[in-house]
Amino acid sequence: MSISVPSAKSASLNAAKSAKADEFYTQLTDIEKELKHYKKHFEGKVVYLNCDDPRESNFFHYFSYNFERLGLKKLIAACYKSQDVDLFSAGAAEQAIYLVYEGDKNGSGVPELEEIGVQHFKADGDFRSPESVELLKQADIVVSNPPFSLFREYMSQLIEYDKKFLIIGNMNALTYKEVWPLIKASQVWLGVTRTGTGQMWFRVNEDAPVKTGQRVDEDGVRYQTVGNSAWFTNLDNSKRHEDLILYRPYDPEHYPTYDNYDAIEVSQTVDIPLNYDGVMGVPITFLGKHNPEQFEIVGIAKAPLGEPSRIYPKQTQVGKTGARSAVRKLNDGPALKVKKPPIEKTYYEVDGEYYIQLYARILIRRRKVKP
Repeated sequence: MSISVPSAKSASLNAAKSAKADEFYTQLTDIEKELKHYKKHFEGKVVYLNCDDPRESNFFHYFSYNFERLGLKKLIAACYKSQDVDLFSAGAAEQAIYLVYEGDKNGSGVPELEEIGVQHFKADGDFRSPESVELLKQADIVVSNPPFSLFREYMSQLIEYDKKFLIIGNMNALTYKEVWPLIKASQVWLGVTRTGTGQMWFRVNEDAPVKTGQRVDEDGVRYQTVGNSAWFTNLDNSKRHEDLILYRPYDPEHYPTYDNYDAIEVSQTVDIPLNYDGVMGVPITFLGKHNPEQFEIVGIAKAPLGEPSRIYPKQTQVGKTGARSAVRKLNDGPALKVKKPPIEKTYYEVDGEYYIQLYARILIRRRKVKP
């Protein structure tokens, strides 16, 4: 039997295809809505956009046009070598570049090409490359929409070099083993703005893979929504310290307890009871409204990051008629015991008892109110 080994050319094409699938351009309106909450952090600072093609990036547009208003010291923008069009100079398409902008020099009030320093990388401009890391060391704040597929590695790098940052990622990244400890320790938190569904629409290239969740505007521009997108940051803002207004009284009839965690189930953030002092399991979307002075994050009900109080024996997984069975094991997250099998949900049967398994839950507890 012969084994086909990918050629260097095909490997390069696969890498390019993967890069294309990860190219999502953030809309200027989304950037403006979030960045307005952090103005005080940028004065006198060096901002690095290390995953942003400066020809396409609305991040570069925002910071270059607001350079003086924010009081920036320097703006650096770089991206992975994927240029198909020569924009700045001969050879730019063959070599990765980065831009350095230090403000309006000719008094025009807008950034112009002759005011922007165009520098060439020797390598491909990957955010992990030594050249990019050297630029990272110069930066005070990193702002970007990094490749979602590399979010773990990207976040780890920012923490390793002790950088302030404001970046976009999938909200499910909260439950990654590399990210969750930072969330729990209040070293990283969610930003201010999200749409009602937690989704943002990103512009994608014309040759990007066709997927579900795409739309085309009246000008023929394609947009892609990517899961529950959210801002991740370690920059403080006033919204983060506003109390969540609660109005529902605690009633044990309406708040069942988990079978494998010592906590009550609160399926929506708006339903957090105003007079319960024990541990509560809430959806991960709660973190978008979390005030660390109001609630303590106790943990997360999700293996392997959580520690359930009960480990189940071998279980039988049963899906409703015509539905695809869940692929998670019952021990992976919080479980609720039910008296009879639910009609419209996948359930688990363990030793003659019936359970439904919930998505990951953040375990929180109200902080004691000082007199």
